[in-house]
Amino acid sequence: MSKRKLKDSPMPIGECISQVQTLLRERLCHQQLPQRPEGVDSQHKHLMELLKRTAVHGESNSVLIIGPRGTGKTLLLRCVLAELLAEEDVDKTLLQVHLNGLLQTDDRIALKEITRQLSLENVVGDQVFGSFAENLAFLLEALKKGDRSSSRPVLFILDEFDLFAHHKNQTLLYNLLDVSQSAQTPVAVVGLTCRLDVLELLEKRVKSRFSHRQIHLLPSLSFSQYLQAVQAQLHLPDTTFPDTTFCYDWNASLKALCEDKSVEAVLLRHFNSTKDFRSLHRLLMASLCRVSVNNPTIKPADLLDASRLLSADAMTNVLHGLSILELCLVIAMKHLNDIYDGEPFNLQMVYNEFKRFLQRKSNSLYNFELPVVMKAFEHLQQLEVVRPVDAAAAVAARAQREYQLVRLMLDHSQIMEALQKYPQCPTDVKQWAASAFG
Repeated sequence: MSKRKLKDSPMPIGECISQVQTLLRERLCHQQLPQRPEGVDSQHKHLMELLKRTAVHGESNSVLIIGPRGTGKTLLLRCVLAELLAEEDVDKTLLQVHLNGLLQTDDRIALKEITRQLSLENVVGDQVFGSFAENLAFLLEALKKGDRSSSRPVLFILDEFDLFAHHKNQTLLYNLLDVSQSAQTPVAVVGLTCRLDVLELLEKRVKSRFSHRQIHLLPSLSFSQYLQAVQAQLHLPDTTFPDTTFCYDWNASLKALCEDKSVEAVLLRHFNSTKDFRSLHRLLMASLCRVSVNNPTIKPADLLDASRLLSADAMTNVLHGLSILELCLVIAMKHLNDIYDGEPFNLQMVYNEFKRFLQRKSNSLYNFELPVVMKAFEHLQQLEVVRPVDAAAAVAARAQREYQLVRLMLDHSQIMEALQKYPQCPTDVKQWAASAFG
């Protein structure tokens, strides 16, 4: 049988679904990004000039790339570095150090990572340094091959730059920016952050050593382009997919899906909250998981359920698994929050509020003793529904557990939403929660 006939012959629906799942999951999981971000030519040129001065001419620089998540900060930097390293001799001389504020949480870890990435573990050996500055100076000195002109340029890339500002005394930032201003090894410090107020986090001595060069990236994506991106991510290739009939039906249903008003409303809400394509990929992946032999295409209901699942409040879900006693304690704490305008309270106050509720009832189904209530309260603390105001001070003062001050970590809307979804929740408990002050 010829290849053309094999391609045109219909495949079993199960095999088609399997092919779709494999193809689209690979596309969404690997998050294939464009070669370079669109509409950032001026920013690309500016960053290229700065890094070229360091890599080629030995001039030190520092710059911040600022923009919301998903606007292409990392992609822009990768594109510039790829072009720069393609130039003659730059690839052999330029050293790169990548640090991330989420991983390198203090200066000691950051310094160990710098040493590892510069392959200087053997040079440092068992030497002991008096300060971070001495250690960094030693590392940079070890990279020199003679005079300044022959020193190898070093590019420091600090992802989540704002988190490095929370390190003790901002020692890492101070020393890196100090080196970038001095006539030592040519160093470029590039920070990536999504905080617009990042300069306000810097100490005066750190800020004075920063060049104050900033490259801003703002989302330029329109909602119509966003819808096109959704279609492009879920579109099946006409030429390579084995079953042309299934491929045509899938793409036609996809077009109808994007034109559906309810789907458009969900995507618009998603678009307004974040333009990050990674977040969109998670939404589409959750929708794709609902495709099966009985449901061979993505329906509007699938996308709505996926959106509801991803936007679900974690704390509200925690409340669904509580016992009736624990739920009553949460409602009592809600009333105490209303009465005392958010001031902290203790278990004894919560128990008294709970007893007032019981006194208004004719039966005593919820009449629990204090030790049982205390056990339920401790469980709420373990779930972090309530948190102590100052746990260390309470332990030091050896305060009785029922008198330790705590705060409720839920707001009114979360409690009421959980009550609506709680299976077989007693009517009197719901009415108690809805009442103004218990």
